[in-house]
Amino acid sequence: MNGVARPLLSRVADSVYWMARYMERAENIARFIGVNLNLQLDLPLDPARQWQPLIDTSGDMEIFKERYGVANQENVISFLAYDAENPNSIYSCLTSARENARSVRETISSEMWAQVNSMYLQLQTRRKMPNPEWLPELFRGIRLGSHMFQGLTDATMTHNEAWHFTKLGRNMERADKTSRILDVKYFMLLPSVRDVGTPYDDIQWSAVLRSVSGFEMYRKQYGRILPRDIVDFLVLDREFPRSVHHCIRSSDESLHAITGVPLGSYKYPSEQSMGMLRSELAFTSVGSIIRQGLHEYLDALQVKMNTIDARVANDFVTRGTAEQAPSQSQSQSQASAGSSY
Repeated sequence: MNGVARPLLSRVADSVYWMARYMERAENIARFIGVNLNLQLDLPLDPARQWQPLIDTSGDMEIFKERYGVANQENVISFLAYDAENPNSIYSCLTSARENARSVRETISSEMWAQVNSMYLQLQTRRKMPNPEWLPELFRGIRLGSHMFQGLTDATMTHNEAWHFTKLGRNMERADKTSRILDVKYFMLLPSVRDVGTPYDDIQWSAVLRSVSGFEMYRKQYGRILPRDIVDFLVLDREFPRSVHHCIRSSDESLHAITGVPLGSYKYPSEQSMGMLRSELAFTSVGSIIRQGLHEYLDALQVKMNTIDARVANDFVTRGTAEQAPSQSQSQSQASAGSSY
């Protein structure tokens, strides 16, 4: 690369990056709702305590209150799954992923396009005929469909710059959602410190692990359900694919593969910010996180990830389209920037 060349055509880079982010976001929302539906059977609570945390996790609390008011099962599922006016609903995410995929049909494989299109059409059908009895199967199908899309991406797409942009988008979205669900649990799910260490607490922490498909892997590594170990596992673990550290490390590798700059050095601001965050996670201990305050640490972490996302857009998209109409990346970044609480 030279000082002015773009690693990939800006439009393509932006579209595959956001296609992957929206697919991952749809899966994560389906995962959270599905776990919460199962949690109702083990730990029935009043609707506000059962469903409000899902709105808090999404970062769209103000929009939800304005449009729906009460956080009960019907309203929360409608808002998070079907609402076309909520830019972060499953329906909106699949719609955006499909539009991005459509714009780069020449870059992705036909199997990838067919999978995105199929998931969108299936949800559109269910959205027109909602049935509470279908909900568990619906959200399970979205999770499995997202996994299939990821497998098809890795198996049928050339592992070039465009593939690394999809990997970058997927991992940045995954890191953000893992940090948010952990933050919400620590500060919002427990009504009283008296619940800490009780079976209620264990069930809720187990639900957090299941939300990221990490329950079995955590138990193999740590055994007992302990909040400190869960923080270590979900934030700092190097091997679990949904831990923040693993996602940022993988994102850093993809970013350097795109630019061609050796790992450990940087040429673009996005590489610098990513490398600094990766180093911070590598040399941080769970003890120092707890001493600093988990909420404060995760809040700062989310700000850093938002900064990286903005710098990726600036390095590979915005400057390449500065004299054109507002770029797709700019509008999509605004839609995705849920508030930190």
